[in-house]
Amino acid sequence: MQIVGTVTNLLCEKSPRVWSISSQATVYEAIELMAAKNIGAVPVVDDGKLLGMLSERDYSRKVILKGLSSKKTLVREIMSKSPVTVGLDVSVEECMRLMTDKRVRHLPVLVNGELTGMLSIGDVVKWTISAQTAAIDQLTKYVYGE
Repeated sequence: MQIVGTVTNLLCEKSPRVWSISSQATVYEAIELMAAKNIGAVPVVDDGKLLGMLSERDYSRKVILKGLSSKKTLVREIMSKSPVTVGLDVSVEECMRLMTDKRVRHLPVLVNGELTGMLSIGDVVKWTISAQTAAIDQLTKYVYGE
């Protein structure tokens, strides 16, 4: 079954607000932001430019396991640089493929180099389930002549 839809469709289902943090912030400040907003990763943005991503995975592997202090470590020191990004016209299937192949759970959405949205694996799964449910409903109506 082909999942129809693009990043534009996915973003229409979400709040347009994208939380971000400066590379000069401490990791503690980033973790506070993620906890307050109930998000698992945050884009690192300076002067409107996406520099990287900071995820809970980065925190656990690059701060906790190395015995560093989150209050003394800067975001730029542990962020994942060169994040995988998508544009508005990328298909939902391609997003799933990128997340699987690159082992990422979040995809920043860029338009003309500017961060305009953020997709999580949860967003993609929700869209996929919705598309599958709609297809099943259509097939059921067809089979039963409703």
